[in-house]
Amino acid sequence: MTHGLFDLTGKTALLTGASKGMGRAMAEALAQHGARVMISSRKLDGCQQAADGINAKVGEERVLAHACNAGYKDQLQALVDATHSRIGKIDILVGNAGVNPAYGPMSSISDEAFDKTMSTNVKANHWLIQMVAPDMVERGSGSIMITSSVGAFAPSLVLGTYNISKLAVIGLMRNIAAELGPKGVRCNAICPGLIRTDFAEALWNNPEAEARAKSEIPMRRLGEAEDLMGLAVFLASDSSAYVTGQAINVCGGSYMWA
Repeated sequence: MTHGLFDLTGKTALLTGASKGMGRAMAEALAQHGARVMISSRKLDGCQQAADGINAKVGEERVLAHACNAGYKDQLQALVDATHSRIGKIDILVGNAGVNPAYGPMSSISDEAFDKTMSTNVKANHWLIQMVAPDMVERGSGSIMITSSVGAFAPSLVLGTYNISKLAVIGLMRNIAAELGPKGVRCNAICPGLIRTDFAEALWNNPEAEARAKSEIPMRRLGEAEDLMGLAVFLASDSSAYVTGQAINVCGGSYMWA
């Protein structure tokens, strides 16, 4: 049972990249606090499995699934249309889908990989916001959160293009916050540190990463997908009514000096 500042009863949430990892954890948290939720990812089977698992936990069907490759504008529009028809107008948007097709220096990245990274991580979220924001503007309230990364705050010799795309996400959210703030819509970027998910496995699944976590991260551990749950509820609910245009780190303190 939820109440007060964190109650999402009657709210509709749409999430991309939500069949597993951070997206799934955030979807579960929103459903636990009363929201009806549409989750999406490229493969419907995985999405439906995640929805069924969350519904079993909350004890009712609050989560629906829809297949969507977030890199394609027509599929994003179909996702928004399906949410409208199956649940209703959208109050909460979580853009968590992202790609990183290249690992190495930018001097050797292909045009195809560069364009895919920037298009999926930045332009697709811009499209999605354009599609969803009218619902929120009409009601005079709403919350948009897009997943960035602490990688946005530093250069990298192996993840340069990915980091650039995540810095662009922060710029996107700040500008949208300025545009939509007068209309009652809040827009924030979520910046995870190294989280133990399938997406980031190449970065954490080695002894060196564990050693760094235990010696350099103030919390002395890597992040888990569940560490995003509370922040998602905070940003979606009235408890963050005066928070917008921010890039909020979830990193165990690893970037507080950067």
